Amino acid sequence: MKILLAAPRGFCAGVHMAIDSLDLTLQKFGPPVYVYHEIVHNQHVVGEFKGKGAVFVDSIDEVPRGSVLLFSAHGVSPEIREAARSRELFAIDATCPLVTKVHLEAIKYAKAGYTIVLIGHEGHDEVLGTMGEAPEAIVLVENDADVDGLEFPAGTELAYLTQTTLSVDDANRVIKRLRARFPEIHSPPKDDICYATQNRQEAVRQLSEDADVVVVLGSQNSSNSQRLRELAAEKGQRAYLVDGPQDLQQQQFESADTVLISAGASAPESVVQATIDWLVSNFDATLEQREIRKEDVKFPLPKPLRAYAKELAAKT
Repeated sequence: MKILLAAPRGFCAGVHMAIDSLDLTLQKFGPPVYVYHEIVHNQHVVGEFKGKGAVFVDSIDEVPRGSVLLFSAHGVSPEIREAARSRELFAIDATCPLVTKVHLEAIKYAKAGYTIVLIGHEGHDEVLGTMGEAPEAIVLVENDADVDGLEFPAGTELAYLTQTTLSVDDANRVIKRLRARFPEIHSPPKDDICYATQNRQEAVRQLSEDADVVVVLGSQNSSNSQRLRELAAEKGQRAYLVDGPQDLQQQQFESADTVLISAGASAPESVVQATIDWLVSNFDATLEQREIRKEDVKFPLPKPLRAYAKELAAKT
């Protein structure tokens, strides 16, 4: 068996920033540190931080008054920020800057009187945060059928935005339908789907053609990881989304000469390596890395943590 290891894969700049932020917050303030929703959508990462004293909550009411609270990489609505202030929480914002970009676009279009069509997955943390910026002005669609059901009064000015972790192909299909139905619809100057999502999808799209089986490392609630598995399946490959090698079975690789491994933007490299080790142990596999694009994007830490990070760096 040959393993093709896709690159880029795994942590993106936004995930690195969010994870570093939580690590530093725990070091600076000590546990417990509360986190609104999962810091990123990955069970390994969440479990590791729980062991360090992070407490993940789904309601601000669960956070004791005056505590330290971190907003996750997926962003939050103004309502959540106000709830944190009302409980006198020391809030640190680890929202990915690319998600913040979508929030700001929503605010801009809403203030200008536009009705916003947001393309995304209902209930996803990022979508909830974006819709919270202008709930009266945003309509959510997930697919072509949702677009076909849209009706607006004559003269309504429209704009569309997208969740950052969508399938590029799926988003483009919905956008094409939107433009067909509403030719005057506006869009932001740059795509909302993040660079890392696009790069990982491009790698799977290209490299899956050379593989018999595709393994995507990531959790089931990770939108961008789900898209990678779906993309490989659409190419006709056997494709599995797993948290790690403990979720794999040998029969899944019957007659497989080549296995492609990729990882969603919130999956740690340690899980990738554990999966490689499992395949080497069970199938005497050899490894070949295939890089389709280099990534060197970095995002700054939240302001409350920058000075502390410099102090730690100076000590080492």
